[in-house]
Amino acid sequence: MNFRFKYFKHVEDRFPVTCILALSALDFILYFIAHNPFLLAFYFVAMIIPKAHICAWNHHHQHAPTFYKSSLNRLLEFFYALHTGVTTNLWVLHHNYGHHQNYLDQSKDQSRWQRKDGSTMGELEYSLNIAATSYWRGYLVGRNYPAEQKTFMLFSAITFLVLAFLVWYKPIPAIFLFFLPMPMGLFITAWATFEHHSGLSTDSPYEASFNNLNKWYNLFTGNLGYHTAHHHNGGLHWSKLPKLHERMSAKIPNKLIRRTWV
Repeated sequence: MNFRFKYFKHVEDRFPVTCILALSALDFILYFIAHNPFLLAFYFVAMIIPKAHICAWNHHHQHAPTFYKSSLNRLLEFFYALHTGVTTNLWVLHHNYGHHQNYLDQSKDQSRWQRKDGSTMGELEYSLNIAATSYWRGYLVGRNYPAEQKTFMLFSAITFLVLAFLVWYKPIPAIFLFFLPMPMGLFITAWATFEHHSGLSTDSPYEASFNNLNKWYNLFTGNLGYHTAHHHNGGLHWSKLPKLHERMSAKIPNKLIRRTWV
């Protein structure tokens, strides 16, 4: 049995995971050899957009874990956390058990886009709100899922302890390569979700999500644009979302279809 079948649940994950781990390897190489703060700052800024796409793959992983072995999943989640600021099981609690269950009810939605008075938040307001409260909201959801909450707490603590050591050992490289990308990644993750549901107040799951069918958008986000299909079956692997969307497309209003890369 070769590696792809023995370890990966889906062969489609091999290439994106390889690219993401290669980027992690580059970060650690620079951590040990780079000392110029201006070079490191330039690298941080230059990698904001490439690393922003990792947020989508972390999202997919926390819906449908990449590997058969939990130890490999935990290791992958550590590197995802350094890129995105989202640790093990945070999205399982906040997103899977929270948002996916409550996205049709803005009084309960963990990613709510609606203010208490019923008005729609601005894009920046929403992004800052979700990013700032994500860990607390995930923790609160975890009270109903103690096993997942325990794993979330344990591996979040490990991640932040390792981060603290990296900052202590080589402060300047660690700040630009790991410390700053984490809150930036968390903010971008929240920002990217604003367009998924904002302004769609409805009881119909077929009318509650915007969909983006642009091929480049879906190439770099793992078919995240097929969002109605994703909410219809949150545990479905990202590679299978286009076919599910095709089967249910007649029920999705055309006004909810977008075709822009951005």
